[in-house]
Amino acid sequence: MTEQMTTTAKEQDLLSFRDKRVLIAGGTRGIGKAMSLRFARSGAKVIANFLRNENAAQELRAIADEEKLDISLCRADLTTDKGLEQLDRSLEEFGPQLSGLVYCAATGIHRPLDELTERHFDFTLNLNVRAFFRLVKLVKPRLSSGSSIVAVSSWGASRALPYYSLVGASKGALDSLARHLAAELAPAGIRVNILTAGAVLTDAWKAMPNSEARIAETVRRTPAGRLVTAEEVAYGAQFLCSDAAAGIVGHTLVIDGGAGIMA
Repeated sequence: MTEQMTTTAKEQDLLSFRDKRVLIAGGTRGIGKAMSLRFARSGAKVIANFLRNENAAQELRAIADEEKLDISLCRADLTTDKGLEQLDRSLEEFGPQLSGLVYCAATGIHRPLDELTERHFDFTLNLNVRAFFRLVKLVKPRLSSGSSIVAVSSWGASRALPYYSLVGASKGALDSLARHLAAELAPAGIRVNILTAGAVLTDAWKAMPNSEARIAETVRRTPAGRLVTAEEVAYGAQFLCSDAAAGIVGHTLVIDGGAGIMA
């Protein structure tokens, strides 16, 4: 019995983030908020980046205060030099090393081709791809051996979805960049993986054209018979960043209730 209890304790330690520091980009709304809470509840000191929605950030702060979670907020535009400098200063105060970076920041324009412009293209790819590239370069010196990077992607990276062309293109580029970084950074002990979330009932999904019909169709096609939750996706991020996933490099973990396996 004692040996079994010891083994269980060791297994739990593999998923623990006690005394570790994790940066969640886009960490105050939807899936990002769930991730900030999940890592903090597992013992991590979390810095949650956000830009526009102050109310959502304060809601996260209120939960953290109530549960006595170690979550710091950093308002910074990751697409600008000034924003990255602001984040860098916050990281200096946050601590010398990071155990994990989860890139959940994303944006997009959901319109047909004839209504899309080059400005929409630049706006979408700047945050969804370019900012990830620049952020990895910024935090790389803080990532020691055993640390982890997770890029949060979506179905649109490999499947065609209505009015999703720019977001899908950006997510496809994000996936490719993450795989190449995985190969390059693995020798330094930095693991890079991709987390692909299926349909999650967030504000982003609600904002899509014909959202109610698309959500209903997704539920119908999903073997699990429901949408996955933001919390379930957050558990996936915790696993990929944990010591339990030490052998997982360049992998795409799909959390979609099985919807992606259907013909």
